[in-house]
Amino acid sequence: QVQLVESGGGSVLPGGSLRLSCAASGSAASINVMGWYRQAPGKQRELVAAISSGGPTNYADSVKGRFTISRDNAKNTIYLQMNSLTPEDTAVYFCQANTITTNYKFLEVWGQGTLVTVSS
Repeated sequence: QVQLVESGGGSVLPGGSLRLSCAASGSAASINVMGWYRQAPGKQRELVAAISSGGPTNYADSVKGRFTISRDNAKNTIYLQMNSLTPEDTAVYFCQANTITTNYKFLEVWGQGTLVTVSS
């Protein structure tokens, strides 16, 4: 079983920065932490940033130039550096991983989410 634990959320002023982390733990044949999503009240969950094990990244248009996703394969951890935050970035941020279980079945895993609040 694989668990994802997000950390780094909190409250910041507009223009501030936060760094989120997502660490995978547990047993699986493989764990590939893929990226970050967010969900604001009344809105659908949306992809914020994704990263592959080889390094290619993909960002939502709304965060390009402000957010940077990175990974540490040795720690099976991904990070999201968020700069120049605006109130529209306020949301619960979730990390997501694709895993192959010890029974060799594909399983998509989500973290519990960490709240980011950007306000004056």
